[in-house]
Amino acid sequence: MANFTRREFLQTGLAAGTLAVSGSLPLIAQRGSATDMITLGRSGVKVTRLAFGTGTVSGQVQRELGQDGFTRLVRYAYDRGIRFFETSESYDEMHRMLGIALKGIPRDSYQLMSKVTTRDGVNPQQKFDELRRLANTEYFDIMLLHWQHTATWPADTARWQDAILEIQSRKVVLSHGASVHGLPALRRVPGNNWLQVAMIRMNHTGKSMDAEDYATQGPGKVAEVVTHVQEVRKQGMGVISMKLAGEGSYDREDRRKAMRFALRNAGVDCVTVGYKSPAEVDEAIENLNLALA
Repeated sequence: MANFTRREFLQTGLAAGTLAVSGSLPLIAQRGSATDMITLGRSGVKVTRLAFGTGTVSGQVQRELGQDGFTRLVRYAYDRGIRFFETSESYDEMHRMLGIALKGIPRDSYQLMSKVTTRDGVNPQQKFDELRRLANTEYFDIMLLHWQHTATWPADTARWQDAILEIQSRKVVLSHGASVHGLPALRRVPGNNWLQVAMIRMNHTGKSMDAEDYATQGPGKVAEVVTHVQEVRKQGMGVISMKLAGEGSYDREDRRKAMRFALRNAGVDCVTVGYKSPAEVDEAIENLNLALA
């Protein structure tokens, strides 16, 4: 890929990819399994439907396992077939801990996603290099602009978008997108040609989902969120959903319902779940397989 600026990227056909103009994508998941490799829309990146998340209570749950316990859990998930691992700059220590946990596993056998905080006064290139060093990786498969929660985020993050395109041209990242919080931010996702991947909160009751106030303690507007997810899927964007466990508030039955709702009603591509034990990995695999059945 040539060294494109964000404006050039949007003006060329590269942003649209080949999927966005080919008609709508299926909104109900096809039968398969949690560990099937699926393509995230026009990003071209293939990941397992189920991801290993490292941000439970901003990573506190994973950090409390200690490095040895966390490494065993990552290796267990890998052995069960999960090949998609995700973390964030805001999850203290998790880039480093994940890099240690994955050390020695062939890099081309799994996908790694990071999320960067788009602060003012920070050099994006230096930040990307720092995250790569911490994670002990030459590249990230996906880089997201983290925690976009205002209606003006597409303009506010322009320099970060340009910086991601620059490192993507050098294959330091392979695809890009954003994680959004709150309806004002989410409403700017449909029709956004820069985005290849969107990370969106999703469950069946609206717990910790998007509302007018991104930090609301009440339920989010499930129907509107689903509508936006289906819009962007039709446009060829890959969608990863989070908050499948209602920030840890759901029992097992509700976790099953949330998984089914995300895959079959909303039609997301894949989901990420945070774990603290092998039993939770097994349950998430089972829940996703049931949702696809």
